[in-house]
Amino acid sequence: MKSLPWMGLAIAISAYATTASAAGMNVQSVGTSQQPPAAVAQCIAHKWADASQQQVVSQAVMANDAAVDVYMPGQQPPNGSAAMVRPARQGNGTWVGYRAGGAGGTDATSGISACL
Repeated sequence: MKSLPWMGLAIAISAYATTASAAGMNVQSVGTSQQPPAAVAQCIAHKWADASQQQVVSQAVMANDAAVDVYMPGQQPPNGSAAMVRPARQGNGTWVGYRAGGAGGTDATSGISACL
């Protein structure tokens, strides 16, 4: 029973590493924030939805919204253009990248930057 928390931690770390490396080929780093990932993801979703007047899909990648993919308006999981919101690798805060998947808009990174 004592090994259960360590197993959960190992699974979470491997999921983060797999997500980051699998998506790494088309991801550009946009920046970092001191806000928690859930708050940054929500901000990005609101900015994109308000600007486009379209629905924005968010997909939790880790439990408790510790890592979230926010898909651009009109894009769908798993291959659409998305902001990848992840915990910072060092210290507190959040790292955000942009993955160009489908036909993304030109204002993607400006909407993200406004939330950092």
